[in-house]
Amino acid sequence: MNTEVLIHIFSSIPSWLAVIMIAMLPVAELRLSIPIAIVGFGLDPLTAFSLSVIGNMIPVIPLLLFLEPVSNFLRRWRLWDTFFTWLFDRTHRRHSVRFEKYGAIGLAIFVGMPLPVTGAWTGCAAAFVFGFKFKNALIAIFAGIIAAGLAVTTFTIFGDGLFNYIFQ
Repeated sequence: MNTEVLIHIFSSIPSWLAVIMIAMLPVAELRLSIPIAIVGFGLDPLTAFSLSVIGNMIPVIPLLLFLEPVSNFLRRWRLWDTFFTWLFDRTHRRHSVRFEKYGAIGLAIFVGMPLPVTGAWTGCAAAFVFGFKFKNALIAIFAGIIAAGLAVTTFTIFGDGLFNYIFQ
């Protein structure tokens, strides 16, 4: 995702709100909102971190609460039932050992890795597929978001400083 495009799209609203909204996006999350907040909007790292964590947590509760009812509703149609059966079987075959062995700690580590295809949105999906209880999933995902936020904030601060030192 092009950061200049996001900065332009959100330039007409206050930067604090833009950071929260970017952190809510499934593709961006705080992995993109923190660098945009610090480098693009000039916010201090603590503010960028805090707003990004808040924004990244906003979709978590609705996702955890509604993934199962939506899945159950969609399973009434054969196409969706086939899709969810395939998804659950495939996910359990590939990842069940890790999630069964490490449980909520494994979920927190998964969410906390600041890599593509990890994060709160995918963590909610994993919590649903593996049948995590709401409270355990919420705590694990929050812990993962904090860990990812700290990593991304640190990398942004030192990465930007290093970049400016080398190229200016």
